[in-house]
Amino acid sequence: MSASRGVALVTGASRGLGAAIARQLAGDGWAVAVNYRSDADGAKGVVDGIRADGGTAEAFAADVTDEDGVRRLVADVESVLGPVAVLVPNATGPQPEIPVEDLTWEAHLAQLEFFVKSPTLLLQAVLPGMKAAGRGRIVQVGSDIVARGLPRMSAYLAAKAAQDGLTRSWARELGPHGITVNLVAPGWIPVERHAGTSEDERRAYTGDVPLGRFGRPEEIAAVVSFLASDAASFVNGERVTVNGGHTID
Repeated sequence: MSASRGVALVTGASRGLGAAIARQLAGDGWAVAVNYRSDADGAKGVVDGIRADGGTAEAFAADVTDEDGVRRLVADVESVLGPVAVLVPNATGPQPEIPVEDLTWEAHLAQLEFFVKSPTLLLQAVLPGMKAAGRGRIVQVGSDIVARGLPRMSAYLAAKAAQDGLTRSWARELGPHGITVNLVAPGWIPVERHAGTSEDERRAYTGDVPLGRFGRPEEIAAVVSFLASDAASFVNGERVTVNGGHTID
């Protein structure tokens, strides 16, 4: 399949949800910029797999919490593939459990770096090209933890809630430029980072999910794919929860 739809930039795409999203968007016909920070082998594997399936992809190393790094990343992507039409800020970091008695401002900042600073820097870097085109898609990857309110996760939860707020504000501000901003809020989707989770924890979680199972990375990628497509041209400022009904009111 040749890339004919434009360029999609997916951050943190060397593994996990980011890799699944990159593969899905490539399958949809986007030329995909696979961003990674340190996992060069993982990113190469994602790119090689996309190319083997007839898609277009390139790997780009960058720390997406660093101002200069983001500017260089977007400049490199535009030089190699073209202007970014779809931005998926997916990169994340450690998500430690911290009792409120031990919570520090540094712990908050560590989460805000990924879910407020990084999306802001990325959006600012791709915005000139999207405004010039009169079209763009921003699809944030959030979390259903905002609705679940888990204990000992307040720093992560607060940053994810802030990400929800960014989505709504940006959607109003950028809509007049033909740019939509939406957020996908997955539940617990097992990926590589969850390899050490016990079976008891897994059974306890799925026991509370109406569908009785975990979601799959491909199911999150399918929703991102929709929000990036022309079919979602009138969807803006929405938070789409994908968790099998776990947070039904």
